[in-house]
Amino acid sequence: MKIIIVLKMNSIEIRKTFLDFFKSKQHEIVPSAPMVIKNDPTLMFTNAGMNQFKDIFLGNTTVKFPRIADTQKCLRVSGKHNDLEEVGHDTYHHTMFEMLGNWSFGDYFKKEAIAWAWELLTEVYKIDKNCLYVSVFGGDSSDNLSKDNEAYDIWKNYISEDRIIDGSKKDNFWEMGDTGPCGPCSEIHVDLRSEEEKKKVDGKSLVNHDDPLVIEIWNLVFIEYNRMSDGKLVSLPAKHIDTGMGFERLCMVLQGTKSNYDTDVFQPIIQEIAKISGKKYGDNNKADIAMRVIADHLRAISFAIADGQLPSNNKAGYVIRRILRRAVRYGYTFLDFREPFINEILGVLVSQMGDMFPELKSQKDLIKKVITEEELAFLRTLSQGIQKFENYISSNKNSQEINGTFAFELFDTFGFPIDLTQLMAKEQGLTVDMVGFNKGMEEQKTRSRQAAVVDTEDWVIVNPETETEFLGYDTLTSESKIIKFRKIKVKDKEYFQLVFDKTPFYAESGGQLGDKGWFEGNSEKIFITDTKKENNLIVHLTETLPTNQNGSFKLFVDESKRRLTENNHSATHILHSALRAVLGTHVEQKGSLVNDERLRFDFSHFSKMSEKEIKDVETLVNKKIRENIILEEQRNLPIEDARKMGAVALFGEKYGDFVRVITFDKNYSVELCGGTHAKSTGQIGMFKIVSESAIAAGVRRIEAITADQAENFFNSQLQLVLEIKEILKNPNDVLKAIATLQSENENLNKQLGEFKKGQALNLKGDLINSKENINGINFISAKVDLDMASIKDLAFAMKAEVENLFLILANESDGKANLSIMISDNLITEKSLNASNLIREIAKEINGGGGGQPFYATAGGKNPSGIENAFKKAKEIIEGL
Repeated sequence: MKIIIVLKMNSIEIRKTFLDFFKSKQHEIVPSAPMVIKNDPTLMFTNAGMNQFKDIFLGNTTVKFPRIADTQKCLRVSGKHNDLEEVGHDTYHHTMFEMLGNWSFGDYFKKEAIAWAWELLTEVYKIDKNCLYVSVFGGDSSDNLSKDNEAYDIWKNYISEDRIIDGSKKDNFWEMGDTGPCGPCSEIHVDLRSEEEKKKVDGKSLVNHDDPLVIEIWNLVFIEYNRMSDGKLVSLPAKHIDTGMGFERLCMVLQGTKSNYDTDVFQPIIQEIAKISGKKYGDNNKADIAMRVIADHLRAISFAIADGQLPSNNKAGYVIRRILRRAVRYGYTFLDFREPFINEILGVLVSQMGDMFPELKSQKDLIKKVITEEELAFLRTLSQGIQKFENYISSNKNSQEINGTFAFELFDTFGFPIDLTQLMAKEQGLTVDMVGFNKGMEEQKTRSRQAAVVDTEDWVIVNPETETEFLGYDTLTSESKIIKFRKIKVKDKEYFQLVFDKTPFYAESGGQLGDKGWFEGNSEKIFITDTKKENNLIVHLTETLPTNQNGSFKLFVDESKRRLTENNHSATHILHSALRAVLGTHVEQKGSLVNDERLRFDFSHFSKMSEKEIKDVETLVNKKIRENIILEEQRNLPIEDARKMGAVALFGEKYGDFVRVITFDKNYSVELCGGTHAKSTGQIGMFKIVSESAIAAGVRRIEAITADQAENFFNSQLQLVLEIKEILKNPNDVLKAIATLQSENENLNKQLGEFKKGQALNLKGDLINSKENINGINFISAKVDLDMASIKDLAFAMKAEVENLFLILANESDGKANLSIMISDNLITEKSLNASNLIREIAKEINGGGGGQPFYATAGGKNPSGIENAFKKAKEIIEGL
């Protein structure tokens, strides 16, 4: 018996048949959403067909079409849905894949979903019913859910009960996340084994047991509950259908193959790879795996780039670069490619899928260019990295594990994703120290402040040095050579990172920003705009490269900026001790920022500092500055000795066996620190706190200035006082003169208020005389030259004197219009008038809005010319009563 009893469809026909079938069932056929997600912080890529409809399930979007079907391009390479390790090695895992699906949003439910799925598979696609199994949710006591008997009873109409399997919550209850819409599901599985194999083992026992030939092809999810934050399930008012069928697996079933890669979805690409590599698919297992990896990864890379995600070194961009480099690595190692090759097979993919996904055609040139550049960049360093790996193996023959630090160096220096290092290790019968690797990753994340916005290329090696000697504690100049460099892109602007064999430049670390300066050589002067530390490399940032990178260069640190930065760094140490002395020993540093202009110090403390506490801290810091305490520096001190000295270890720092200790008076400030410092506290000059604030619960932040900045601050404050004295005619007592001025101003404002109040009351008689009796209501409208406070006083005075009052007043100020409505209390009940409601409607005439209380409301608008129309509309409302 054959599994498939129809003439084989090609993949284009299979996809079209699915969409046409659901179109005949009144489904709206919608295009695939982008594979790259830009507006959802919880996802980088679409990993399921339902992603684009998430807002509908969550109730955030109204339903436009109650029935929808589509084919969705998806990517699963990270997080819970990470299939990368299996890709190419088995028959059915992929990074990028298509998910065929049909949805009902509050329309049909289980009966129709099951009936149509069975109809499509068995009557349209003609899959043998005897090869199919279905599963239903078997219930779960933790959620107090019984078996999905409704689905079970429906399935009994189509398939024998011995082919219906009770599934677990893990396999047969779908949830969007920890909270939100969810529900039981039914999976449809197909047994692709030979008749002989089926006689030996019942296919039912292999369902959901990772047999490559007994596989799920369709999942029907019945969304009928909402998972609450407390874990409870609540029935949804509207029930939904969400189904997903793997397109590539369906093609395998319908085309009678044993592997997705043997279908016409992948074979044209694989055969093109075989052609350009000069190898035959099927002759060698490792070469076959490589071809499958490349074919799969080409799809993922191309669709991602078409959707606007370029390879980079952060977030989604890094995922794409990782996939591309994995493909290059397989081609390099198992197919002997030494030149870019992935871009050469792009045309096959575009011809296959460009009609269904036109973005592939429209972006073909961009995709090809990006892939080519990425291949070139990686191939330049791949051979060097592999050679370094082989040298490591030769030097560590007795070790069964690749050191995590070395694995991280391969990642950081040569762009090797860790899975590639693991692959190379596995080929040698070795494992990788993942604890050490992950430690290196975490340290890099801490040091790299701008990693999320930097696109980094690979290192170009100039001189084969491995370490940089830091000279910056003792000198601000050096004679140096470039070890390596690389190009980076930050917000579309290109920079270069250089590593020298020797440098006086301090790299950003421990809160101290990196040095700036320049280097000279071969009649060139190139400015260094920043210095960073990355994987223990001191990296110098420039906007240009020297013409001859092999030359010798003289490096110069900007002495002025360095000295000012040292002042601020030493001031943080003195400030830390002062805070502990004034506030208590519970104070601990939680972060800092030090540059040539200011210092920022975050510390643990439970409340806002009082003015006295701030003053006491400033006084103590400045006292220590005036004492001109000489810096005591101890390098390479065993950390245990440092601890015995009482040295303070700072928040967020990780220390080795040997440390550097900075002391300003052993009885005052002793800290572990790798930064640069003033030679004595007197160099700091003076210290001034400019702000104290909260940044988190129990964490305060002080921002302060020293030296030149502090001097400028005090000078500016003094100049301000002198200018104030001059304005006040140079009084002997400035504070008394200001107090007198304030008192006089208050008296004048009081007099002005009384004048305006009197002006408003004077208008009262004129307004009363202008009233019109309309339907028993005294209607008054007028534009007045008063401010809003005076208008309010006038309105309440009018209400007290005029019965059955409907008053609408307007004024114009700074090119804007204001309206006020006052209504007698009896009209609110007798005539159902409401000032707040009425003013919202009337304010439309002045292009504005407002509100208030039933008896009094105000509004503002941008159109003063509409005031007369507002009066007219108000009058029409009263006339219509």
